[in-house]
Amino acid sequence: MTFFTRPKNLHDADDVKLLNSYRERGDLSVLGQLFEKQMPLIYGVCLKYLKDEELAKDAVMGIFEEIIGKARQHDIKQFRSWLYVLSRNYCLMQLRSGKKMEMVNLDDFMEFTPVLHPDTDNREAALKALELCMKKLPANQKQSIKLFYFSEKCYREIADSTGFSLNDVKSYIQNGKRNLKICLEKNSA
Repeated sequence: MTFFTRPKNLHDADDVKLLNSYRERGDLSVLGQLFEKQMPLIYGVCLKYLKDEELAKDAVMGIFEEIIGKARQHDIKQFRSWLYVLSRNYCLMQLRSGKKMEMVNLDDFMEFTPVLHPDTDNREAALKALELCMKKLPANQKQSIKLFYFSEKCYREIADSTGFSLNDVKSYIQNGKRNLKICLEKNSA
């Protein structure tokens, strides 16, 4: 059986076994095995966001250091998905801290393409505008948008974690996106 035809659930079962073993014993070599399986994914995410091979390699090591503690603290259902989100967020924080800020692409944050600062390429200002507009959203819309886009939760997971109905979650996300777009367009005018 080749790598490409192997059922996904066997990978997941192996990951769960390794993750549980690490949590029980704290053995870094076990965590290293689990991490090594996902290194192509992590490196790809880092390269996508950081646009530099050396920065991406450094980020992969930084992410490993982060998961040493976080893998024991968080209730992880699917390690690969959790690691993808953690890697993406790590890279975004690197970008926000001043490293290659001009490379941030807001389309990675949202499905729609907002009209932001058309006269400049100032992505830092665009990110600040997005943060400002997020703060202006009603709490239920803000929470739903954050969970959906930044935590990559599905509608059902958002409904389960917030207590909102499934229809409310859909509505909050749709209305939140519309309100963000209006706010961002207003701020860019």
